Amino acid sequence: MSRVGKYPVSVPAGVTVSLNGGVVTAKGKLGELSLPLVTDAVEVEINGSEVAVKPLGSDRRSRTLWGTTRSLINGMCVGVSTGFTKSMEINGTGYRATVQGSDLVLSLGYSHEIRYKVPAGIKITCERPTAIKVEGYDKQRVGQVAAEIRAFRGPEPYKGKGVRYTDEIILRKEGKKK
Repeated sequence: MSRVGKYPVSVPAGVTVSLNGGVVTAKGKLGELSLPLVTDAVEVEINGSEVAVKPLGSDRRSRTLWGTTRSLINGMCVGVSTGFTKSMEINGTGYRATVQGSDLVLSLGYSHEIRYKVPAGIKITCERPTAIKVEGYDKQRVGQVAAEIRAFRGPEPYKGKGVRYTDEIILRKEGKKK
């Protein structure tokens, strides 16, 4: 029995969830998201302000997709109502970030600036030159954009220089001894 899948998804106020064919759609103040269902493995029922997901069989595939589908539908409902945020910090001498138009410009110790084109549906802000905030209504896209920014210069273990998530803990290594 799935520990995640057995609980119904509560739909927040201002969000409408509909089921058309094999596609679940959630509309809210921030946007609209849709999820194609695996119709031979799970079944979705909408009862007022709750969405219930049930497996169609007791095989392994149905049971794994049961919790995954419930989690994806919950992420859609939260995303279109409140949205998701990833905060990042930049550590290092001369490392900084700015937003110019629809580009994020990063100075990360390379011989050139890195210009990252901000995708549609994502908002990037820099409160300080060393702080980046990625916001959006699609949880997967927010995480993907944050991971792509972090990949330009990941944190190194000796001095901690690079781009890291705010809640990330970097395991530091001891430098060489004399």
